[in-house]
Amino acid sequence: MAAELPNATRQRQGSLPVVIRAAAEPLPDFDDPAFGAAFDRFGDARVVLLGEASHGTSEFYRARDAITRRLVEHHGFRIVAVEADWPDAASIDRHVRGKPTPPGAEPAFQRFPTWMWRNAEVQALVGWLRTHNARLEPAQQVRFHGLDLYSLHASIRAVVDYLDKVDPEAARVARRRYGCLTPWSREPAEYGHLALTAGFAVCERAVTDMLRELLDNRLDYAARDGEAFLDAAQNARLVRDAEAYYRAMYYGSAESWNLRDTHMFETLQHLLDEGGPDSRAVVWAHNSHIGDARRTEMGQVRGELNIGQLCRERHGDLARLVGFGTHAGTVAAASDWDAPLQVMEVKPSMAGSCERLFVEAGVPRCLFDLRPGQHLPLRERLAEPRLERFIGVVYRPETERWSHYAEAELSRQFDAWVWFERTQAITALADGHGEGVPETWPFGV
Repeated sequence: MAAELPNATRQRQGSLPVVIRAAAEPLPDFDDPAFGAAFDRFGDARVVLLGEASHGTSEFYRARDAITRRLVEHHGFRIVAVEADWPDAASIDRHVRGKPTPPGAEPAFQRFPTWMWRNAEVQALVGWLRTHNARLEPAQQVRFHGLDLYSLHASIRAVVDYLDKVDPEAARVARRRYGCLTPWSREPAEYGHLALTAGFAVCERAVTDMLRELLDNRLDYAARDGEAFLDAAQNARLVRDAEAYYRAMYYGSAESWNLRDTHMFETLQHLLDEGGPDSRAVVWAHNSHIGDARRTEMGQVRGELNIGQLCRERHGDLARLVGFGTHAGTVAAASDWDAPLQVMEVKPSMAGSCERLFVEAGVPRCLFDLRPGQHLPLRERLAEPRLERFIGVVYRPETERWSHYAEAELSRQFDAWVWFERTQAITALADGHGEGVPETWPFGV
């Protein structure tokens, strides 16, 4: 952890709330073009990672929407990669690029937590992307992809369906190999328990061989339809990594967390590589994934890495990590995993936390540039370890200190911090889809 500054230095800089106020850049409404323009400073990056302090806060989604539109329109970003499963996000990708829905496709975003992507805030971005892409040639269109690895069943089906079209004999082999996982594909955690009990990786070789042979046939398959091959290859990677992930769940949280974030990073890299040397990506994920884990309790105590750390290690200053925070308001979350959605009151941030510092500074809606060379007094003071709040899809206010706070060095964890003192819950789409959106739209119920 960072060493504390001498008292003389602190006195010259003034109190921390004063230092925060001096560095604050007030932000306008989301619909004001000046909101997105405030993030032009990151327009030369290869990857801009946009966080969130919870999975259910409207302001975080709307801010990321405005920033993403700006980066797409003014800086040539053509990949939007999100903390969602690859097959589910593929349904959005088809929609925004005007592609047909495959016959028999299952509805997307049916797995808990459905509200994380089935909400009005995401729907607004998707509608804009579709309109934006309609004016462009296919090679210039923005693509929408998922980085996560929970879609074992859907990914197995996607690989087999693809091979049925291009190589029926390989499809027969795939059915046999994936047959090892099929009994557990809808409840993969049970497979992890079985593998642990049996004392070996029951299906590891089968899923690895399937991926290797698919890649060995890259030239032949991709010559027929390169885009379809990319989708199939990524689904095969997901099956291989998910098999390892569900086994690792029973060995410890650090190993399974690291497998998941490594998979997300490698998926992002595949997208950038496929897009060529000038490709650029915007990433939407939780602060715990995009803030540099080496500057948090995650990495320093628990041995966890994340996609933000891996992007910095790979891309250096061409990766920019933007964190988001709030003090109070409401959030869409569940009280337990797989429990119903609730709109909950967010407890005011704890005394001594990073969030409480911004409340004390009296800056309700601001951007803070934390890059080296910017606002040195603020960077130095926020490099000291403090508690930071993390709310996922589960919120337990009764045990908030232990369930939702961890130590972090904020100015080293992120390149920028976006602050909203009071926030409200996202608007979940529970009963249907927006007017004019076809039945093939993934958010339709």
